Amino acid sequence: MYTYLLLNILTVLVPFLFSFEKKIAYAAKWKALFPAMALTAAFFLAWDHYFTAAGVWGFTESYLVNIYAGHLPLEEILFFFCIPYSCVFIYEALSVSAKSRASRPWAPFLALLAVLLVACAVANTGRIYTLTVCLITAAFLLAHVVFLKFRPMGIFHAAFGISLVPFLIVNGILTRGIRAISAAPVVWYDPAAILNLRIGTVPLEDFLYSYLLIFMNVTWYEFFKRKFRSEER
Repeated sequence: MYTYLLLNILTVLVPFLFSFEKKIAYAAKWKALFPAMALTAAFFLAWDHYFTAAGVWGFTESYLVNIYAGHLPLEEILFFFCIPYSCVFIYEALSVSAKSRASRPWAPFLALLAVLLVACAVANTGRIYTLTVCLITAAFLLAHVVFLKFRPMGIFHAAFGISLVPFLIVNGILTRGIRAISAAPVVWYDPAAILNLRIGTVPLEDFLYSYLLIFMNVTWYEFFKRKFRSEER
């Protein structure tokens, strides 16, 4: 059964249908969205491919169409486009409805979070997923603090908070599986690579991974929106 493919389709279906709604006009912003997704996906797919090849995580064939690019199934590749498409849609919908895009200073929060993540990485050098996701997220947050000018930080975090509801549903199915199809989950993890602390069946690392994935997409999305806006003037 094509469980993983169906999850991707269902995740993107409603945001896609509402992309043509006049107030949000998400389709009109695809020019900025698609390069943002492509750049972010290139980074995550390289990371994902390496970890899959190394056995840090993997996929149960019973849930797949079994079309692969290297070590990655088609569904996993689509994941890095369907999920960002839907989550950036939430962000854009909140941006359109927000009275102001001004944001309180987030640098202290981001810097503190980065320090805590580095400390977590140092304490878990033997757990490769924990170590990697903590260090990469910390580096990205510090880049925001030092270099990047991203004003709608509050809107992004509100959008991310909303996205946790579908995240828990989708990742819950991926990490639990469907017993009528297979006793194994759709996506499995090497226990030695993670903390083995979970919310439901979702590893804590996946929450941070999702945060980084969406934050990177939104950062590139805002960059390209500003770029194209300045070119049109």
